Amino acid sequence: MADAQITLAYSRNTGVVAIATGEQYKSAERALNDAGFRRGESGVYRVTHADEAAARGALAHLAQRAEARGIQVTVSTLRFIGDAAQDIARCLPGPWETQVEIYSHPVWQEDLVPYLWDSGELARVVRTHRIPYAATLTDPVSGATLLLAERPGHQLGYLVGAFAPDPFGDGFGDPYAPRSVTLPPFPGRAAQVIIQRYLPAYDRAVHERRIAQVAEALDLIQSEWDSWKQLRIATEPGGALGAESPVFTTAADGFLDKAWREFLTVLDHAPALLDQCRPATSLWPQDAEVLDQLAAALLTAQQVREDLSRGVPLARVEHHAQNRAGHRDLACPQPPVSAPGPRCLPSPTPHCRPSSAAPPAPARPGTPPLTAPDS
Repeated sequence: MADAQITLAYSRNTGVVAIATGEQYKSAERALNDAGFRRGESGVYRVTHADEAAARGALAHLAQRAEARGIQVTVSTLRFIGDAAQDIARCLPGPWETQVEIYSHPVWQEDLVPYLWDSGELARVVRTHRIPYAATLTDPVSGATLLLAERPGHQLGYLVGAFAPDPFGDGFGDPYAPRSVTLPPFPGRAAQVIIQRYLPAYDRAVHERRIAQVAEALDLIQSEWDSWKQLRIATEPGGALGAESPVFTTAADGFLDKAWREFLTVLDHAPALLDQCRPATSLWPQDAEVLDQLAAALLTAQQVREDLSRGVPLARVEHHAQNRAGHRDLACPQPPVSAPGPRCLPSPTPHCRPSSAAPPAPARPGTPPLTAPDS
């Protein structure tokens, strides 16, 4: 592969667009500038000429410049990735925000690997194939961010996966990560695959990961608690260490500090899990009291966290007292945590059609030939 590449695609709003990539992508950008292309949003280059003849001339000039400089020019068989993402987003339930991402230098693509939360084809492709650009679809309500990329080696079709949700951290190698799915090139059908197959799997994976992280944090707190209890017994009158040993005070402070760090993980994930356990929809209404105790403990601890983050002075003894209250309540019997329910499916409304506000697509230049976008 050449050190500099230019990928041409067709956008219904702006006509021919170009993306410069490769280790020497700057050379490709200079060729685009010389040919009359101008850099736009997200680093996508567009022809500045409005009439068809001038646009055709810009493409011919680009071909000459690229050949002289050893720059490889290819034409995507799919519609511009930004248009595809917007069309799919309009067919998904709720408002989804889209953004084009360009990985001009291969190293930029490598930066995706730690954050991609996927156990399927997309994760493998990102590690083994060159993906010069992609698009994200973000649900502002849930915070889910999907990655849409063209499927290498296939003239028609996309791959969609997800980034690790906050506050999961890195997603690489996570056993709970969902599997990416392949999408057809038609927005409505692609959205249905996401709605019916991918989002349910994604929501289950988030739910199971939350349970695992909360359970791990509580196990660590319990282990620290057991060790501290043994030390407390040893410092009681007649114990091995005797009463009022400074070892006890130091150990108590250490236990509370360690427990608080682990409890922050519980604060991150437990509220969402409790939302799945409301008594109104639970088969175990007797757990209402336990849920109330857990919710109260989380609210108390969350207030402590907010006070500390704002720099509000909080006496160490008060911090520890509230911390103890939270841990005491969490020692209650664990209520059943149900699986997440299905997302609301979109109704057949006009939001699944291209926006009427979009201007009509300009006539395509004849050179080089581009595949017409799917309607």
